[in-house]
Amino acid sequence: MSERPDISQLKEIALPEPVSYMPQTWGWLLLLAVLVIAVLALAAWRYWRWRRNRYRREALLHLAALEQAFASDAGALRALPKLLKRVALSMPGDDSAANLSGEPWQTFLQNHSREPLPADFARHLAQLAYAPPAQLQALATERGPMLLAQARRWVETHHVAA
Repeated sequence: MSERPDISQLKEIALPEPVSYMPQTWGWLLLLAVLVIAVLALAAWRYWRWRRNRYRREALLHLAALEQAFASDAGALRALPKLLKRVALSMPGDDSAANLSGEPWQTFLQNHSREPLPADFARHLAQLAYAPPAQLQALATERGPMLLAQARRWVETHHVAA
């Protein structure tokens, strides 16, 4: 016959020493500090870039409204050259576009474009701004969607000197 153990005979189990979550060496603290600084620097850089491209986002909104208006009125294309000039003037660090027209304006647009532009892009923009209504209607029918697409591509992808 076996004797049953009594509760008074139970003994407390020895627990291990608590382990700290703090790193035990300075190297881990240094790595953590470097990672925190890198994440903060990346976040600051992204925020700075986002703020710097505000003019581009606003121009794309105006361009979308212009494309919608063009669907019902070809005269809406008259605002395209003004919009591109405003974008050029809003580019950070570059105010050389203020007095450009014709070939120098084409050169400016081409120099800041990541993709090649048609050789007559600036001429078509000038026609949009100053052509009589009948000529504007013909140009809008013939080249309107292409000019809008090229303008959108330029606004989205033009590069700015840092």
